[in-house]
Amino acid sequence: MHGKKHTTLTDSFEKIPINIFATSAEGSIYVAQQIASLIRQKQKKKEKCVLGLATGSTPKALYDELVRMHKEEKLSFKNVITFNLDEYYPIDNHALQSYNQFMQRNLFKHIDIKQTNIHIPNGEIPKEKIKEHCRQYEKMIEDAGGIDIQILGIGNNGHIGFNEPGSGIYSKTRLITLDNSTRIANAYEFANISEVPRLAITMGIHTILQAKKIILLAWDSAKAAVIKKAAEDDDSELVPASLLQNHEDVSFVVDEKAASELTRNKSPWLTGDCEWTPKMIKKAVINMALKLKKPVLSLTNSDYNEYGLSDLLVEKGDAYEINLQVYYLLRDSITGWPGGKPNANIPAHPERSEPYPKKIIIFSPHPDDDIISMGGTFQRLHDQGHDVHVGYQTSGNIAVTDEFVTRYLDFAVGFEEIAGINTRKTGKILENARKFLARKRSNQVDTKIIREIKALIRRGEAKATCRYVGIKEENVHFQNLPFYETGMIEKKPVSKKDIRLTIDFLKEIKPQQVYCAGDFADPHGTHIVCFQIVLQALQAIKESAKKNEENKWIDDCWLWLYKGAWQEWKIEELEMAIPMSPDQVLQKRFGIFIHQSQKDMVPFQGSDSREFWQRAEERNAATANLYAELGLTHYAAMEAFVRWHF
Repeated sequence: MHGKKHTTLTDSFEKIPINIFATSAEGSIYVAQQIASLIRQKQKKKEKCVLGLATGSTPKALYDELVRMHKEEKLSFKNVITFNLDEYYPIDNHALQSYNQFMQRNLFKHIDIKQTNIHIPNGEIPKEKIKEHCRQYEKMIEDAGGIDIQILGIGNNGHIGFNEPGSGIYSKTRLITLDNSTRIANAYEFANISEVPRLAITMGIHTILQAKKIILLAWDSAKAAVIKKAAEDDDSELVPASLLQNHEDVSFVVDEKAASELTRNKSPWLTGDCEWTPKMIKKAVINMALKLKKPVLSLTNSDYNEYGLSDLLVEKGDAYEINLQVYYLLRDSITGWPGGKPNANIPAHPERSEPYPKKIIIFSPHPDDDIISMGGTFQRLHDQGHDVHVGYQTSGNIAVTDEFVTRYLDFAVGFEEIAGINTRKTGKILENARKFLARKRSNQVDTKIIREIKALIRRGEAKATCRYVGIKEENVHFQNLPFYETGMIEKKPVSKKDIRLTIDFLKEIKPQQVYCAGDFADPHGTHIVCFQIVLQALQAIKESAKKNEENKWIDDCWLWLYKGAWQEWKIEELEMAIPMSPDQVLQKRFGIFIHQSQKDMVPFQGSDSREFWQRAEERNAATANLYAELGLTHYAAMEAFVRWHF
């Protein structure tokens, strides 16, 4: 739904208007256009336009679009006054992680706003002066005439600004203690969790509600549950964003993934007429079975009626026939042959039997995503005789601790001494590295040589994993895509070179099957960028195949998406599930252990404190348990895939 919301049966469960867009880019453009329109209206009246701004990954695309409008459409910000929601405390205003620097990097230094019109809470203020600073911040907003449009993000726990659960509706700008879940979620900006500040200065809920218009942005499935709570449940201080229900002009702008838990999407049959496609039937019946804790084949007509699915019975007949339809869909998704079963005619099998063997590329955004996300399938594809290639898209060099660099350099020097080699050069590198690391500031960018050493460590681990699986060395490819190589969490925009490297790799192998990361919840956003690069490369080849016979192989290439350490597909989405025995689970675990630089302490672990092998095992076991609950065979674990039609 786009534009102003009108109350209909479809969205009657929502107490806040919600605009849903296919992608975050489309949603960001929509919001940017509203902001630009208001700025221009105010300019015509010779008035100031006061904006409340947010930080974090959510509004980045919005700021990119505003910068583009400034450069290409001559949108001026000379009449704009800004007030930021929050800032860490204490923090140096020039620190890379400070919201002061975030705003400069992502917006202010690219537009013509007057620096005197920018207001951000001061993370350097002495603690005894904070209360006065907060009072002054409120007064500056009031003196500016109040905020015209307030932009918000939302935390997984429902916080807006840094107003954590429990923040009152009458709270004003103040110093607040950050919830531990918020610190963990924001740890990707810092080298480790201990460096994340424990305090922050934030506008209060009351301050936010004083804005004339409020727009909350949310992208991706990680925000889906909290968007439903904020928009559909009763307002509560336990979910601060739900307090926005008390504002007269508030709207949520979300992408389809962030809207996936809304009743209109999760259970559309409850909101009005519903088109009963096989996909919708599968979704409804699976969710009903799981809620009622019944196998699919045990569901009755009464269950359908009580769960709100009487319309489905009317349209499709008896529950037994519907149950069978869904059961067969689930059964047919389970296979021990991810590359297709050779010399077999199985029409409902997820993959084709021919050709056999297949040429296969597994794209791995980081050097360990292959084994973490699909280690069991990886092993099976090789064991079943396919020509498996692995494309490591990035070096993953920012996720290696400084201690690991020193450990490897010590080994190199010791090895040279044992071998009787002149250690002068290695020793000098070690000495320089130690000096740099000893005085390295929080999140300071590593030197080129240290980045290269960290990349070498991760390449070595990736190669060892492939040897463990049985992959030939010539089938291991390190792409080192340029977008990643900044030495920082923040990456460069995707370039033509990233896509060209991927096109060349695909053309070299000419695969019939491609596996790619479909898990977009990793905290520094590499997975979604890597997916988009692969997708753009495949689409470019498909387009060229219309004129170039050499690229006709693309018509027989299937793309499968896996999910990794951060989340799993919903059971109703799965199209291929690869079962694993207890021994295969252990094999996968030992394969993950090869990545010693990621062991024990996971750099940039996001909101999950478990190690990667623990996440993978629990996720794979949970998928197997869901199949068992629905009445299918109970395996030890399952890896799950969804096919992408590009």
